[in-house]
Amino acid sequence: MRTISSKKIREEVKALCIDANLYLAKNVRQALERSLKKERSSTGKTLIKNLIENSKIAAKEKTPICQDTGFTVVLVELGQEVKITGGSLNKAIHDGVKEGYTKGYLRKSIVADPFKRKNTGNNTPAVIHTEIVPGNKLKLTLMAKGGGCENVSVAKVLKPTEGTEGVEKFVLETVEAAGGNPCPPIIVGVGIGGTLDKATLLAKKALVRDIEKRNKDKSMAKFEKKLLGKINDLGIGPGGLGGRITALAVNIETFPCHIASLPVAVNIDCHAHRVKQAVI
Repeated sequence: MRTISSKKIREEVKALCIDANLYLAKNVRQALERSLKKERSSTGKTLIKNLIENSKIAAKEKTPICQDTGFTVVLVELGQEVKITGGSLNKAIHDGVKEGYTKGYLRKSIVADPFKRKNTGNNTPAVIHTEIVPGNKLKLTLMAKGGGCENVSVAKVLKPTEGTEGVEKFVLETVEAAGGNPCPPIIVGVGIGGTLDKATLLAKKALVRDIEKRNKDKSMAKFEKKLLGKINDLGIGPGGLGGRITALAVNIETFPCHIASLPVAVNIDCHAHRVKQAVI
């Protein structure tokens, strides 16, 4: 049995919150740079160049990439041979978010009640999904999820007979309806299977997967590529101002489902794609 202190977890989460909001991931920046060669619109090219320049300024001046510093979502992979000491895992994560957003001078965007709308003042609570896995390590995948892109994310249960064509139609309709609201170029996470709640979690997991890594299943990897091409044929373009590059990547995750249903969820993220990981 290996022990990990709650203090260590809190410090890691604090750092992840700040890093995610200040520093654009290398693979996202490279994807934006590659997209310049594919973008046909002069306006689109200019906007992409501005996004890249914005990320450089944010890193240099240590200011957020975007004023919306997001809802903190943490995907936890907890090794079954790990014991948390000094406090609970969830409290350590919430405390890390509180410190990260307060000491990092990041905007606090969370309201305590969906209707009363009073701000919690520290961007907590976080949304935490925990999975028990083999081993003696703790993996934290943190995402700072902006409101604009989360607002256009959708889940639906299709009829099994609709198959891949139905999923394709649903994904394209969702992206087209979103238009420029999620600040494209976007990353699209698609969850297929399970129950409705499982599909939405699969979509989130797909979204945090490295955008350069395709699904291990060859047929799904091919489907990801097909959907990316179809999305980029919609003409929404960077910033929703028209052009070729509407999305940088499409990631799909699947799970077994009931014979009578075909749950699908589409979770969209903006160009900033603020995802950071730590393994303890």
